[in-house]
Order: sequence, then C-alpha cells, then structure tokens
Amino acid sequence: MRPGNGIAILPVFLTAVSAASILFKGGTVVAFNKQTQGLRVIRGGSVLVENDRITGVFDSAPNRVPPRTEIVDIAGKIITPGFIDTHRHGWQTVFKTIASNTTLLEFFGRYSSFVAPFFWNATDIYDSQLAGLYEALNAGVTTSLDHATHTWSKDAAEAGLQACIDSGARVFWGFTFANITGLITVEQLYPVFRSMAAKVGLSSSPTTLGIAYDGWGPNPNIGEINKIMALAKELNVSVITTHSLQGPWGFSNSPEDIHALNYLNISIPIVFSHASFLTPTGADLLRSTNQYISITPESEMHYGQTHPVSYSIQDQASLGIDTHITFSTDILTQARIWLQQARYERYLDVLEQGKLPGSNPMSVEQAFLLATRNGALALRRDDLGGIFVGAKADLIIWDGNSPAMLGWVDPVAAVILHASVGDIEAVLVDGKWVKRAGKLVAQGYPRARERFLRTARRLQAVWRDMPLPETPAEFNGNPVVNPDRVDVVRGPGDGYGRIYL
Repeated sequence: MRPGNGIAILPVFLTAVSAASILFKGGTVVAFNKQTQGLRVIRGGSVLVENDRITGVFDSAPNRVPPRTEIVDIAGKIITPGFIDTHRHGWQTVFKTIASNTTLLEFFGRYSSFVAPFFWNATDIYDSQLAGLYEALNAGVTTSLDHATHTWSKDAAEAGLQACIDSGARVFWGFTFANITGLITVEQLYPVFRSMAAKVGLSSSPTTLGIAYDGWGPNPNIGEINKIMALAKELNVSVITTHSLQGPWGFSNSPEDIHALNYLNISIPIVFSHASFLTPTGADLLRSTNQYISITPESEMHYGQTHPVSYSIQDQASLGIDTHITFSTDILTQARIWLQQARYERYLDVLEQGKLPGSNPMSVEQAFLLATRNGALALRRDDLGGIFVGAKADLIIWDGNSPAMLGWVDPVAAVILHASVGDIEAVLVDGKWVKRAGKLVAQGYPRARERFLRTARRLQAVWRDMPLPETPAEFNGNPVVNPDRVDVVRGPGDGYGRIYL
C-alpha cells in the first residue's frame, strides 16, 4: 500500500438480527448421519434452530418449541447445510471480468499481491473483500477459508479482517506471511499478525484467525518457519493453509515438505490448496495425519495447473474457489464440475483398456459431501457441514418449485445437478438470516454495493492502462510455450476474440 493511505474502516455493515429460535417446518431435510458419515433425507421434516445451533431435527413437526419461536413453513422446499469453500482470495473481487483469458504466469505478474499493493489502499481492500463475501453468501457459501494475500501492511490487513467480521460470514481468515520486494518483510509482519489476533470484535464473530504461508519448500527458511509456527501455537490459530502445486510449477509446499520439518502431524488443520501433482507418498501422509487438500476445479482448468490425481484421494479432499475474479464464486458449480471431471477420468481409465464402463464411478451424494461435510473435516470443525443436533446453524433453503428444480424426487440430485444460485431462497449463518426471500438482508448492503462499484471502476481503469507483463521464456527452469488455440471461427484468421473492457 502506498505510504499514508491508511483509512479507518468503520464496522457499519452488519447482518440482520434473527429471533432467538426458528423452526423450519414441513420441508425436505438433507440431514447428516454421523454414524454412517452419509446423508439422511427426511421428507416432511423440521429443523429447530436456537441461537447459533441446530437443537432439533425431526421427522415431522415437533409437539413443543421454545416460546416466541419464529415458524417458517418450508413445505415443497429443500433445506441443506451451507457450502464450505476451503480456498479463496476474496480481496481481489474488483478484478472481476478483466482477467477472463489470463494465465497463471500472467496472474503472478499482474493481479497478485506482488503488484496490487502499489495501487490499492485500505478502503479498497475493505470494499472488495466485503463485496466478495456478500457474493459468496448470496450463493450459499456460508464458510470460507480465505488465503488473505492482502496482508502487506497493518492497514491493509485490518481492512480485510474487518470486512470479514462485518459480512456475517463464517471466515477462516488466513493471514499471509510473505516478503514483498520494496514493501515489507516477513519479519515486519510478526507484530502486525499479533495485532490482528487482538482485534476488537473478532472473538464475538464467526470469523477466526488462521495463517497462510507458501515457504515450506523446496527451499525453506527454517528459522522463519519456526517463528511462524510458534505464533500459530501461541495464538491458537484455527487453520494453516498453503498453495501446493508441485510438478513443473515448482511451488511444492507438499505434505513431504511439511512432514520433513515435523509440522504435519499437529493439532492445527493444514489445508493444501490445489495439490495438483500430489505424490503417492504425499497422499499417504495426508491420510496418516488427517490433513486435507482443497480441489478448485474451475481454477485448475482455467490456469492450467490441472488435477491428474486428486480424484484418487477424495477421502482427504474438500472444494474451493480460488480467484473468483475469473469464474464462479459458488461451491455448487465447483461440485458439479468436479463430479463430472472425476467421472470422466475414471471412465477414461476403462476406455483406454478397450473396455466399456458398466457403472457410474462417482455419485451425487459424494459431490454433495465434498461441498459440505468434507470442508468441515478439512477445517477440523465437527460442528459444521451438516444438519444434525449440535451443528452450527449454517443453512440454505432451496426453492423446490423453481423452473430448474420443478418435479424433483431426489433432493440431493436436485441440488447438485439441476439447481443454481438463483434457486437459493434463503441463507443463514450462525442462526442469523443473511439472505431471505431471494435477497441479501445485510444492513447497509446497498451502500456497500455503491462503495464497491466506485472502487472497482477506479482500480479497473488503472489495470486497463497497465501493460501486460512479458511472457517469460522459462519459469522455474521449465520452458514456457503456447498451447494450440481452439478456434470456433471457420476459415483463415484467428477467431480467438478479444476482451471487451
């Protein structure tokens, strides 16, 4: 951030207040069965919420409810747990649509935290982060693990964290320790991180403090890592996350790297984003230490990391979004894409043997669990990702009579294969309404929207005038080449098109 641009952020965008208890009555409940670790569908069921918890899951309407309970008739509707996103960069929301054909190498040199700090101020961070979280809540993403690469100064870090608190979303906010040339060092970030842990309002919100760090390997700074992990233990962070690509990308940050430093088998959950070239040894380490990866299907397809092996370790996997500036912000889309990608890969295994598949290799229930319960397991939060007594009241109400869902029989298939964000009628986080009757109900949302639009227009204008970075001849010792283009225009010439800015 440019010197002198620190701007105080006032916590004015708060979620609406709910009744102390709510009974969702007479709908189809997609509940979670802890004994089988699978789903249990209850038709004509009811869910009782008291304060921030689910206190009753009933096969029909209960005989008694607490006094002054709000009764919500959900006949004909489907109620599910909220979606869990285990990898995103929310602060970059203002870049939406201006990076539609970008590559990962271009992203590093144009849109990342190694460029943005010299043009953004704290207010920009706040406006962009808040708008991104409202976008996610509207899409039924009630929990997200934010790899917050905007922590390049105290003002910038505080702005992003305040936006998380004000949004009402459940955010595992991963403070990023990274050296940014000409701006800040990891050493200078230690006191900044301590100040975030002491932030007013954090402990009373659904947001918790985590750590994001990408220096585990291949050439780790042992002293730096030991200091960061000492802070993680002292301040009892909720999660640690890292970008793990491996292969030709060179950013290993692998399970093997962290295991070699004796930090993999710890009580703090560690989420490995992407893990595109996860090895069999790495997969075994994840299972033995109960750590998880975050598959971000659209991201890996868009940027070319690919995901050649992750469908083989879905028992230690969750789903994430990554840079939603370039594609969907909703986990529903990620679950649907990944379901079909995993099916494709397993079908291909059979076809390449000259045989034909006789069964479907992945079910819609597995996709649903990846989008909900597995995210909770990745974060080691047994009270998230399902509808059961004792769970946090993070819920989605689906309009079962929408054109897309009309005629459904299987509620899980209706959601995973046919629904869209437009079919989400209501969303609750911690027992509080954040969306109702198809609209966000957060106090001050119209003002937040206008602030964001002003910020986006100004910053997008800066980036439109910014020259594209030169494509390097090699990266991490590997040659950089252009893949063959796909052209939908017949005849000579290039029908690739252009970006309409």
